[in-house]
Amino acid sequence: MINKAASLSVLPEGCLSDVLSLTSPRDACSSASISKGFKSAADSDAVWERFLPPDYREVIGRSVSPVVFGSKKQLYLSLSDAHILLDRGNLSFQLDKESGKKCYMLGAKELSITWQHDTQYWEWGHTPESRFPEVCILTQVCWLSIHGKLAAVMLSKNSTYVAYLVFRTTEDSWGLNIPAKTRVSFGGIEMETENVYLRRPHRVQENYVFPHRRKDGWMEMTLGEFECNEGDDGDVEMAFEEIEHLNWKNGLIVEGIELRPKELAMDR
Repeated sequence: MINKAASLSVLPEGCLSDVLSLTSPRDACSSASISKGFKSAADSDAVWERFLPPDYREVIGRSVSPVVFGSKKQLYLSLSDAHILLDRGNLSFQLDKESGKKCYMLGAKELSITWQHDTQYWEWGHTPESRFPEVCILTQVCWLSIHGKLAAVMLSKNSTYVAYLVFRTTEDSWGLNIPAKTRVSFGGIEMETENVYLRRPHRVQENYVFPHRRKDGWMEMTLGEFECNEGDDGDVEMAFEEIEHLNWKNGLIVEGIELRPKELAMDR
């Protein structure tokens, strides 16, 4: 392998860049240690331009804060190390560092939550743990319905995505340990899951589905998955609902709905 790399290092930098652009970001970073020629090619804009999404200029142009970078590699690493907020600050964007695929989170302000603007049922507030300016806080409601949608053209093609409800519960929350349903619909295909619980009930069965804690301290519940392929258009629709038992509920804090490639089994 070393001999092969050494023989490749005598190629012009443009040829090395063409070869490295067909690999992966991890491979490009590793190859930089082979020789000065490899490092120059591995750090070049020509290579990292290929790793960035085709519409990256449009995406960073929507950032609420200027995205400053000295090279395409620096831009890629910046977008994969931390999210940026887009549009009015209610949509976050990040790249998966391994694949360069796009990850989005719709903030609560971008979701359709039944009675979300009625202060009798929901309140809007800021929490320092959230990436968004505001989260939606449940005061009391019996009909819990949270919906979100995102245009498929915004996602990476030829990818399987998973949607997650990102939330927290207060210490004194109640009424959240009853079965709910989740649903993801796209391209005429609908995936629905029953017996989904935001909080664990006293008695647990094997087919019950529970959330898990993320590295950022929030909880996430899987809503479903879908395929996004070349030429697909339309909206991906996602939902979390408890509209059958109609018991009163309190203490749910909704941050948003995140979509990320299935390869990312856990959040970053």
